[in-house]
Amino acid sequence: MAASTHQSFLASDSASNSTSAAADDVLALLSFKSLLSDPRSALSSWNNHSSHVCDWHGVRCRDGRRVTALRLVSLGLAGPISPSVANLTSLRNLHLGDNQFNGSIPPELGNLRRLVNLDLSYNALSGEIPATLSRCSRLRIIRIDDNKLEGKLPASLARCSNLSVICFSGNRLVGEIPAEYGSLSELLWLYLNGNNLTGAIPASLGSSSSSLTQIMLSNNSLTGKIPHSLGNLSSLTHLYLSSNNLVGSIPPSLGNCLNLTYLYLRTNSLEGNIPESLGSLTSLRVLDLSVNKLSGTIPPSLYNLSRLGSLNLGINQFEGTISPDIGHALPGLEYLILQGNRLEGSIPRSLVNASELYYLDLSLNNFNGVVPADLGQHHNLAVLNLEGNRFKARDATDWSFLASLSNCTELTWLFLSDNDLAGRFPASIANLSAQLEWLSLAGLQISGAIPPEIEKLRGLQQLDLNGNLLNGSIPREIGSLRNLTRLYLFGNKLSGLIPESLGNHTQLEVLNLGDNRLQGGIPRSFINFKQLNELNLSRNQLGGPIPREVVSITSLTKVLDLSHNSLVGPIPSDIQKLKLLVLLDVSENKLSGQIPSGLGCCETLNYLYMQGNFFLSTIPSQLSNLRSLQRLDVSRNELSGQIPKFLAGISSLQYLNLSFNDFDGPVPTEGAFANASEVFVDGNPKLCGGDPALRLPPCPIDSSNKSRMRSVAIGLASLVPCFIVLSIIILMRKKASNKRSPLESSPRDQFKMVSYAELHKATDGFSSANLIGTGSFSCVYKGTLEGYENGVAVKVLNLEQKGALKSYLAECEALRSIRHRNLVKILTCCSTIDRSGNDFKALVFEYVPNGSLDDWLHPTVASNRETKHLSLDERLCIAIDVASALEYLHRHHGQTPIVHCDVKPSNVLIDDDMAAHLGDYGLMKFLAECNAASKGNPSYSIALRGSIGYIPPGTNILYGIGGEVSAHGDVYSYGILVLEMVTGKRPTDDMFRDGRSLRSFVEAAAFPDRVVEIVDPAMRSAMEGNDRAANCVVSMVEVGLLCSKGTPQARLDAESVTTKMVAIRSAYLGLGYGEV
Repeated sequence: MAASTHQSFLASDSASNSTSAAADDVLALLSFKSLLSDPRSALSSWNNHSSHVCDWHGVRCRDGRRVTALRLVSLGLAGPISPSVANLTSLRNLHLGDNQFNGSIPPELGNLRRLVNLDLSYNALSGEIPATLSRCSRLRIIRIDDNKLEGKLPASLARCSNLSVICFSGNRLVGEIPAEYGSLSELLWLYLNGNNLTGAIPASLGSSSSSLTQIMLSNNSLTGKIPHSLGNLSSLTHLYLSSNNLVGSIPPSLGNCLNLTYLYLRTNSLEGNIPESLGSLTSLRVLDLSVNKLSGTIPPSLYNLSRLGSLNLGINQFEGTISPDIGHALPGLEYLILQGNRLEGSIPRSLVNASELYYLDLSLNNFNGVVPADLGQHHNLAVLNLEGNRFKARDATDWSFLASLSNCTELTWLFLSDNDLAGRFPASIANLSAQLEWLSLAGLQISGAIPPEIEKLRGLQQLDLNGNLLNGSIPREIGSLRNLTRLYLFGNKLSGLIPESLGNHTQLEVLNLGDNRLQGGIPRSFINFKQLNELNLSRNQLGGPIPREVVSITSLTKVLDLSHNSLVGPIPSDIQKLKLLVLLDVSENKLSGQIPSGLGCCETLNYLYMQGNFFLSTIPSQLSNLRSLQRLDVSRNELSGQIPKFLAGISSLQYLNLSFNDFDGPVPTEGAFANASEVFVDGNPKLCGGDPALRLPPCPIDSSNKSRMRSVAIGLASLVPCFIVLSIIILMRKKASNKRSPLESSPRDQFKMVSYAELHKATDGFSSANLIGTGSFSCVYKGTLEGYENGVAVKVLNLEQKGALKSYLAECEALRSIRHRNLVKILTCCSTIDRSGNDFKALVFEYVPNGSLDDWLHPTVASNRETKHLSLDERLCIAIDVASALEYLHRHHGQTPIVHCDVKPSNVLIDDDMAAHLGDYGLMKFLAECNAASKGNPSYSIALRGSIGYIPPGTNILYGIGGEVSAHGDVYSYGILVLEMVTGKRPTDDMFRDGRSLRSFVEAAAFPDRVVEIVDPAMRSAMEGNDRAANCVVSMVEVGLLCSKGTPQARLDAESVTTKMVAIRSAYLGLGYGEV
């Protein structure tokens, strides 16, 4: 009886405890609910007046009606997780994924000692991962991925020895991966991708006792090498290490992971060859090694991976060919991406056997031959990218592959740009898939008209035909392509009117019709553009006014380029509507009127180019609102008034060209004006003051002293008789001088003359110690002359040398008319007799103290530049300076063009600011006169002009006897100079013999693929891993090659060279403008 009573008491006590615990669960859940927003009423059953707690939505019970699982997934719940959840002491499974929980994870969750599965993924939780979770000793799965967690990974989690899944991906975690995680022998999945983790991958993860099957560490900042120990993970199926900073080689030990199915190592800095051992991974479905620095050939063992569905080796340095049997060896290939390597040869015919091929990218290699027509048998093919190779087509047979692609009904992207494909525009293009969205045929040699049948490609979103030989008019049928977002027709020979039907493209974002022969006006139908952010109509023959409809396209947020046309009239005031425009270029037109004040509303403008027009009046004060302006060019207009002071207050301004206007008054000295190398004010004779480097006269000092003015007036009056006599003498001499050549006039009327005695003293008696250079007609001495604190360079003519006198007279003529910041400035001259009674003629130049470009490119012990080299940006700036000087000489602003005739590094002088100045006026020739002289007066052109290595091919060493002197010759010399700046090699080096030249050396280096191998070693280290620098050098070399072409008419002109070089530097500095 006692025993029975005792048992009843225990049962009663147990029931009482169970009831009490269940009540605690109810209170805990209600407290949890009280903090939440429940827009879908998912927790409406949670209350004390309805069903039992175990029947509430998302609640599961066991163990005497205790809550053991809480599953509230994808219910839209929002708010913090209440610490009261920790009172559910029997809880084993907590699933709160895919909601909007925020705040931190309650540390109290560590009190859930029975917790096995914790899933808080896809929320907005922040703060750190609580270290208290390590108390949950039974924990097997922890998932808190895709939240906003910060801080470090808790090493203490390694105490949860039963953990099989750790998933913290998609957060903001920092620090290193704890090595302690390698001791978790039950761990199957480790997902840490998409954080900011640093440090090396712990070798302990490759413990031989590990059960790891999936390691996801991509998209972090991990460093160091891939641990060889990972090869011990015999169960590993997924290894994702992409987008880190890993270095070293791929461990051959990975070939031991025979169950590996997915291997992603892309976007690291891995080097060396692909290990042959990877060919043992016969279960591999995806191999992605792209965007690394891997080299060598594709190992034959890789073709053993018969189950491979995706092979991506793009953007590496692989060489050699693709196996001719690739299609038989890898029949299941769906993705084959080999872009951006050095692979060569033809496309293997066996590829047709890979019948599931969906994505084929062989771009940016050296593949050649004819594109096989077999490609059309890949009926699933959606993407075909062959651009940037050497594929060839000349006739209809070679183009037959295009017709075969009409069988690829899923074809969406087709890229064939930048190959050796030539001939008439293939009509079969219109038979391609109706699914085609992107079609790129740029940089080919396609001629003929754009077929109107192109309207059949109704799905086209991007059409790129830039840089071909297309002629005829733009077919109005293009207006039927209503899905078109980008249309590129730049750099062809298209003529006629711009069709009004282009205005039908309401989805168009980019329209580039530049560099053609289009005529007529700009269509007013452009007002229909609702998405257009970039419009380029430059370098055509467009006329008429700028329609107000064009400047009313409010979606224009990037570029409006109307430059180099014949547009007239004022800029419409509606320009103020383009409030988000970044670049406006209306240069080189015939626009007139005032600069519209409405431009001040375009507050995001970075680049404003208005040069070469007829704009009048002043720069409007409203332009002070352009606080982001980086480059402003209003040169060669008819602007007047003072330079606005607000320009000095635009802190972002990096380049300012006000040249050749009629500005007057003082030049500011603050802000952008403090950097004289980027400010141009030439051709404004009324300006004064400014930075001394601008070499403007000082501004006059106002005086109210009337007595002084009276004294000056009296003094001037007393000189009137003298002026009358002097005028009579000058008129008589002028009448006599009219019979002489204009080259023989003297510059005395503009520059103060110096005496022989002054120059003798300035150069210490023309001491050899002061001799700094010799030329064909002269010697140059460094000297000090009163009034020139930076020193002078005195060029003394050797009058016994034939042609020296004409050199002097030519330079005097140059002295009268030439003024440019990148030309060495002539200060004065001297024409007298020396102490022996012999004729003496000399020119006095500014002294440029930093040596010549030749000294910098080829330093010697004597030049004291053994360890100091030019940076890439310095070389770019020097190239721009020289090009600017040549552009000025060749254009000469309406006067007779001038040819330099001896552009070479030793004639390019560098000042203390590393700005370049082109010198040696003795070899400059006025083009018209020089050509006339070379025909009618051979003795004029016998003098040596030009230097070996810089003279165009086929030109006589006496530069002029073999043909007329031409600006094309200067451009050739400039091109060689640029190649010398890039390579560090003189064109006269010993290696350039037997028909080999500096130009052919650069071309033979597989330009542009291996251009880094031929750059000046002084620059090579700075280019390592710097894509922007590498692209810059490639562009520089391209300009050098274009300038040094054998045919003069094929070379660029100096203006184009300057434009390209400025654009290259802008791209290098990240300024974002310029087509290179």
